Amino acid sequence: MVLLLQAAVFYGMSRTEEAKPVNPLATFPKQIGGWRMVQEGVIDKETMDILRADDVVTRWYTDAEERNIASLFIAYFHTQRTGKTPHSPKNCLPGAGWAPVVNDRILIPVKGRAEPVEANRFIVSKGTNRSLVVYWYQTSRRTVASEFKAKIYTVLDSIRYHRSDTAVVKVTIPLPQGGSDEAATEVARQFVGAFFDKLTPFFPI
Repeated sequence: MVLLLQAAVFYGMSRTEEAKPVNPLATFPKQIGGWRMVQEGVIDKETMDILRADDVVTRWYTDAEERNIASLFIAYFHTQRTGKTPHSPKNCLPGAGWAPVVNDRILIPVKGRAEPVEANRFIVSKGTNRSLVVYWYQTSRRTVASEFKAKIYTVLDSIRYHRSDTAVVKVTIPLPQGGSDEAATEVARQFVGAFFDKLTPFFPI
């Protein structure tokens, strides 16, 4: 059984991937529901060399009342066969000096979707600054919070669909002094609910 499994994995991983090209993330809408882009982020070459993503977008959006601001980061990987894999924010955040205070998962209801999106939630701090970070892994087939499950699906999709494409989607909400974690979590839910259906055209079917 082990030999058969190894043969299946080798056969699946050795075939040419069938993922079709996707729309550039630079064309992601700047207006999503009641949210509008207020700043386009720039990622330096050194960071891009570390990420090794095939396409990246990072932006800041604000809501209609300009009371809340949210950062959206998406890194897309066309294939993971050449050693390019998403960097987990739970590892990158401490490396950037952010200490995790809360680490759990939340469910995010999305209109038109039968099941809510399960996402990782971190409350992080650096000095006097605090932020809420929500992230998950996504393809056109599913969303996954667990890094372990994401790796398992990569193997299974390589065998079944001859594909290993994936993306990491991260939302960051700055927490004001004395701000409520739950209030920031609700802002994140509203923001994700506004843009989630816009992600679909950017992932190959």
